[in-house]
Amino acid sequence: MAKESGFGYTSLVRDCYRSGGYVFARRAGSAGEGKETCRVARLASNENPRPPSPRAVEMGCRALREGNRYPDERTGDLVEALREYHGPYHFVTGVGMDGVIETVIRTLVCPGERVAVSTPTFSFYGLAAIAQGAEVVNIPRNSDFSVDTTSFIRGAKDAKLSFLCTPNNPTGNVTSLEDVEEILTSISGMLFLDNAYVEFCDTDYRPLMKKHENLVLGRTFSKAFSLAGLRIGYAFVPEWLVSCYMRAATPFALNSVSAAAAIGALGDREHVPETVARVRDLRKKVIEECRYPVFPSGANFVMVDVSPLTGREMADRLLEHGVLVRSCESFPGLGPHYIRVSIGEEWENALFLDVINAL
Repeated sequence: MAKESGFGYTSLVRDCYRSGGYVFARRAGSAGEGKETCRVARLASNENPRPPSPRAVEMGCRALREGNRYPDERTGDLVEALREYHGPYHFVTGVGMDGVIETVIRTLVCPGERVAVSTPTFSFYGLAAIAQGAEVVNIPRNSDFSVDTTSFIRGAKDAKLSFLCTPNNPTGNVTSLEDVEEILTSISGMLFLDNAYVEFCDTDYRPLMKKHENLVLGRTFSKAFSLAGLRIGYAFVPEWLVSCYMRAATPFALNSVSAAAAIGALGDREHVPETVARVRDLRKKVIEECRYPVFPSGANFVMVDVSPLTGREMADRLLEHGVLVRSCESFPGLGPHYIRVSIGEEWENALFLDVINAL
């Protein structure tokens, strides 16, 4: 079975296959021979189990007919659709949030310059900064995983670029608008605010773009828009950054099928609200019914404290019963006894609760 970055699948599951839109696994016995087949609850990658909007599928298929042509390097149609959806902001696009992060770092940071990261959080910020030759400074959060603004401002004082994720991955907590604004007004460098999961919380950071020239808001189509497989990221940026970003970006990075599907997704104004309402209801149920401590979350996942087991031990036990979750041991600055659980389909959440509550 394949290995996902940051989470090693164990030998408890021999191999996976798809059928009827679901994933099944053949469990391995002590001698390595396949046992019974189980349906897998995929709760490890914060995916949206709901299929893409039909408009996204239609427009993506239509664009595929012209796949012999290079895409628009500036993704002008998608940028215009983003303006119609969000308002008169300035946008850049990339291959997933990761692509946007890499290009922003390449645009702003020279080797030897400092990049600050609020931890524990998504590890890719530090990895991408190190690849650019930057010096990475990790700024720990408080014990409840909230951001200590005083410490963050002090740690980011000399940073060319700082990263803050809200709702934070993997802890799920939301940093207030007031705290973000305090940071923006107190640092001299740029702040990259990762809003990959922002649709699932009540905080809107977009108004800050009108007031601060040192802010980038990263967004993605992977979560609320159900387009994870097409790898579409974008960001709100100050106007001055657009031309610099385009010079640093990989040519033709975002393919025409993905761009067209994203435009279709933006045109369906019902898909995201319905998804968000569903996630909130199911998230509440998981938080209330799980017997292990679950942290408050503004995202489409929750983090669970599984002490005295480690995250990997719990992930292995859940996997024995066909439930795939993410051990959080690989997140810098986080203890070894947490797992991250995506909010999946109703049957997936129910299976997770049945299994973990019985352990």
